[in-house]
Amino acid sequence: MEKLQWNSFTKKIYIHTSAKKLYDLWATEKGITSWFLREASYISPDGKIRNPTEYFQKGDSYTWYWHNWDGKEEGKILHTNEMNYIELLFGECKVSVTLKEKNDITLLILTQFEIPEDDDSKLKLHYGCSNGWTFWLTNLKAFTEHGILLNEKDIDLRNLELSEYEFVNM
Repeated sequence: MEKLQWNSFTKKIYIHTSAKKLYDLWATEKGITSWFLREASYISPDGKIRNPTEYFQKGDSYTWYWHNWDGKEEGKILHTNEMNYIELLFGECKVSVTLKEKNDITLLILTQFEIPEDDDSKLKLHYGCSNGWTFWLTNLKAFTEHGILLNEKDIDLRNLELSEYEFVNM
């Protein structure tokens, strides 16, 4: 077993579907807002807003809005092969998603890396995001395999102190 490192973490999950279906759920506005985000937009380098069903491309910028959080995340798409790999600038670090399909089951591997190693980043980007991705990948599996969402959309949790650290379904 490798030693715990603060500058990166990896989360893996098997999902009973094709890599193509999972790629569509990650790489389009329509897909990513079906299981993960309240709102998303992708803008090409020449300033054009991508169609909700169009794949984002390398060089696109994005803006993401979550349910139960007033903030937004803005970043860039660093790499995509339109099949099974995505890499994006995510805050002060990077996130990659790799899809490995075998017999209609896909291993999804998410790695968040180049995380700064100051105490604030250890808490928010390593601990916080590691917990967050664990939930969201589970939500993706539930949505893909069973058509259900586990995240809270009906109850507003934004004004509850420490809600992002205590609720498992933000």
